[in-house]
Amino acid sequence: MQLAGKTALVTGGSDGIGLAVARALKAAGTSVIVVGRDPARLASAEAEGFEAIAADLAGEAGCLALLDSLGDRTIDVLVNNAGMGCTFDVDAPIDLAAIDRCIFLNLNAPIRLIVSLLDKLRARPAAMIVNVTSGLAIAPAAGTPVYCATKAGLRSFTLALRAQLASTSVHVLEVLPPVVETRMTADNNHSKLPAAECARQVVAAMAARRDEANVGMTRWLRLAYSVSPALARRIMLKY
Repeated sequence: MQLAGKTALVTGGSDGIGLAVARALKAAGTSVIVVGRDPARLASAEAEGFEAIAADLAGEAGCLALLDSLGDRTIDVLVNNAGMGCTFDVDAPIDLAAIDRCIFLNLNAPIRLIVSLLDKLRARPAAMIVNVTSGLAIAPAAGTPVYCATKAGLRSFTLALRAQLASTSVHVLEVLPPVVETRMTADNNHSKLPAAECARQVVAAMAARRDEANVGMTRWLRLAYSVSPALARRIMLKY
């Protein structure tokens, strides 16, 4: 896909993977609108030349506020990147409200934005939906069952959506990152891929109109899963 001259909407675009993707898209000639919650980070993004929209997508009100802010704006690329983890430990108190926010942000919000923006995207001569899932959508880790479930759900939705849109001008790309160096993974002791390198691979996949971008170590997990799904699950459950 020719990215120069396009307009992209990147959720979770004021920090982490989203900001790195926004920067890489801008370098490719794309006009980028970033969406986030933190006023300071949004102001910083604006200082870099991005248009910034404040919206908390972990609830219906935030999704509606974003759509209202967009108005009749033309969108060529929707990058559903915003996401969050949540604690789930059967031997400790479980915060159901936090779980509901995690499920909404990671799964409900991307679906709602796709439904709401699909007519705009289909009206473009070439458009793209990019859903950021995770290597954990392939095989879950025992420590983050809710996060894994949301990403697996978004992966299944993405696969089916791609089939439905196959004969249209809208291409659907799934991005499966490994552990990336962001604020969200600050307490994760595993090896981390720099956000800029993750973004480089994502934007290269967008330009090539690939169906999947298995980023970094996710390539090896994908290979292990193709050889033995049971083995890949055993490995990741101990991760």
